[in-house]
Amino acid sequence: MSFIAENWTLVALVVTSGAMLLWPALSSGGGQHGVNANEVVRLMNREKAVVVDVRSADEYAAGHIAGAKNIPLDRLNDDLAGQVKSKSLPLVLVCASGVRSGRAVAVARKLGFEKVHSLTGGLSAWRTANLPVEKA
Repeated sequence: MSFIAENWTLVALVVTSGAMLLWPALSSGGGQHGVNANEVVRLMNREKAVVVDVRSADEYAAGHIAGAKNIPLDRLNDDLAGQVKSKSLPLVLVCASGVRSGRAVAVARKLGFEKVHSLTGGLSAWRTANLPVEKA
């Protein structure tokens, strides 16, 4: 106990740096559902994953992953089950940066989808990986 009292600044630094390391995982719903662009391609090709873009219709029209369905985040709860029939196929949710799609994972899980993933970094990570984007 005397070590902590004598070195409180060091202890505070350790606690703060630990919290900063954990923050990305905690803020994305635990981080266990995030996949990178190459993993999305693998899921699409090998496991017939369904890709759902949760951005607005205007954002979707400006560029999206080929074959992606557009269901804006505010409509996801009402429209996802109607547009994606199989709840056992992998579902990849995409937005611009990964923030909205991270929130959409919770909605999809609540609706009973079993294999739900969020594209880490969103469409900007997809473009950075030089993967194709189509316009509506």
